[in-house]
Amino acid sequence: QVQLVESGGGLVQAGGSLRLSCATSGRTLSTLVMGWFRQVPRKERELLTYIDWSGQSTYYRDSVKGRFTISRDNAKNTVYLQMNSLKPEDTAVYYCAANPYLVSNYASTNEYRYWGQGTQVTVSS
Repeated sequence: QVQLVESGGGLVQAGGSLRLSCATSGRTLSTLVMGWFRQVPRKERELLTYIDWSGQSTYYRDSVKGRFTISRDNAKNTVYLQMNSLKPEDTAVYYCAANPYLVSNYASTNEYRYWGQGTQVTVSS
């Protein structure tokens, strides 16, 4: 059974940085494509970024391009989300997601088989 565990969330001031980690177990990370999503109350979960098995192919939502960076360390079975220049509107619960196959629609939550429990990120103004 694949398990994903996020960590690194917290409270930060606007303009600050956080690095989220997603530790995977139950399957070698190199066999999973990964995404980071976030969700605020009463809104749908939205894709922020995606990375393929090798890390050579990535996708970023426009609102986080140039501020957020996804990376993966397959040897450590961990995926990271480096978040810089944080804004109050980045406040949300952040989730990592994984799938053993390439996804056709990065943004669809239905494409990802495995999910973490989420970690809260709060950005104060």
